[in-house]
Amino acid sequence: MSETWAIVLIDDEEDIREVMSLALADAGYDVRTAPDGEAGLRMCTASPPQIVITDIRMPGMNGLQVLERVKHQFPDTEVIVATAFGEMELAIRALQLDASDFISKPIGSDNLFLALHRARERYTSRRRLKDYTLLLEKEKAETSQQLLKTIAFQRNLIESSMDGILGVDEQQVVVIYNRSMEQLLGIPRDQVLHRMALSRFFRPDEAVRFESELRGERFGGTNRLFLFETLLKTGSGREIPVQVSAAVLMDDGRESGLVGFFRDLREFRRLERELADQARILHQDKMMSLGRLAASVVHEINNPLSGILNYLRLMSRLLQEGAFTDERRDKFQRYLGIAETETSRCSQIVSNLLSFSRRSPAAFAAVDVAELLRRCILLSQHKLELSHIRLESRIPQGLPAVDGDFNQLQQCVINLIFNAIDAMPQGGTLTLDARAGDPAQTVAIRVQDAGPGIPAEHLPSIFEPFFTTKSDGHGLGLGLSTVYGIVDRHHGTVEARNLEGGGALFVITLPAAGPT
Repeated sequence: MSETWAIVLIDDEEDIREVMSLALADAGYDVRTAPDGEAGLRMCTASPPQIVITDIRMPGMNGLQVLERVKHQFPDTEVIVATAFGEMELAIRALQLDASDFISKPIGSDNLFLALHRARERYTSRRRLKDYTLLLEKEKAETSQQLLKTIAFQRNLIESSMDGILGVDEQQVVVIYNRSMEQLLGIPRDQVLHRMALSRFFRPDEAVRFESELRGERFGGTNRLFLFETLLKTGSGREIPVQVSAAVLMDDGRESGLVGFFRDLREFRRLERELADQARILHQDKMMSLGRLAASVVHEINNPLSGILNYLRLMSRLLQEGAFTDERRDKFQRYLGIAETETSRCSQIVSNLLSFSRRSPAAFAAVDVAELLRRCILLSQHKLELSHIRLESRIPQGLPAVDGDFNQLQQCVINLIFNAIDAMPQGGTLTLDARAGDPAQTVAIRVQDAGPGIPAEHLPSIFEPFFTTKSDGHGLGLGLSTVYGIVDRHHGTVEARNLEGGGALFVITLPAAGPT
């Protein structure tokens, strides 16, 4: 880089701040880090950077709030947001709030530096356009013709903009039409400049709405539009969604035209469609886990149901034998107690299975980690037995609760248990334990298998979406990425490592719930 670029990196996870700041510093960036949004904004106020990188999910002020504050206080600063897999809706919202780009966790170097390259280009283009606008105001160009002549000398400034730029004179005729606008609409420049009116690019009703909002107060004030979404007509007559920021130009108190900056939203709309597909695929991964659970649960409840049936038959026979003696009464009560116990056990298994399968929005509350692991064991125990896997569980008393969604955290642990089962096709020992973490404000859930371990070349990629070492038809490769995304939304971490004696260990670390 020919100049030093200043970056403020905001993330509540110290390890991520340390690793990313080292990588950015090695690439020549001047990096300052902050553990939360308020601290990051103070850094920006003390010395505004060109670029801010912020995590979406943070306690206190979240990344979207940081984005809005930065754009309000430092409009020239570009903001890149970091999201977890499965949070496409938040990423889209960030782009709508004028974020430069978004990158998904875990953050790869290629994606990070590509996003930074785009942010630098956007920052440079905007600064040049702003400087040029100040120059025009200083020179007080009196007519649109003078404006065009001046722009001709600085055409490269407008042409290099990543956003489409369209300007019209007081008659609403197009006098500025850059290369990005030409590519956006697919209409050659010579057919547009000094020939077409602004209304040509809108449907009649959309043109009325555009004009109404421009004169209103909702999108930045009278005679201004900021991040307004509308539809433009292309040369073929097709409509495309765009986001526009526009302003009426004034000359000695009278309107002399309008300039607008247009951003193509087709990619955002595609992401929105993918969001629905992504939610469906993630739920499908959960349903695959449910199917594996159900297959073992069928076997698990078959035996107690058969026992219940036999005890009911014995009770019926006792009733048919006449009046109860003390011995018969004791037998009847014993049979009834066994039938009740086994029925309760079946009911609990089915209830947990239904709860796990439920598709519902996240509901955060204090989660008893011991109860969480007991339910996971209850659901998966027979599957472990069928796979000839011995379960060793170590769940100490007095574990602090964690703040989270019980159903989502259960899905995480179940996925890790299935991962361990797949790693031991010939059987073995699975160890499930939980402990108060270090520091004490965290709780660690550990799932350890006795399999061959994870190949070293796969370790950096196992939490990436759709990465799988299984053959076709044996999984979508979403299990571990689902775990990563859920844990990240709970402000926790998940790591995997191989053990010296063989096998792999997965550790989920979650912050303990605060006092209620």
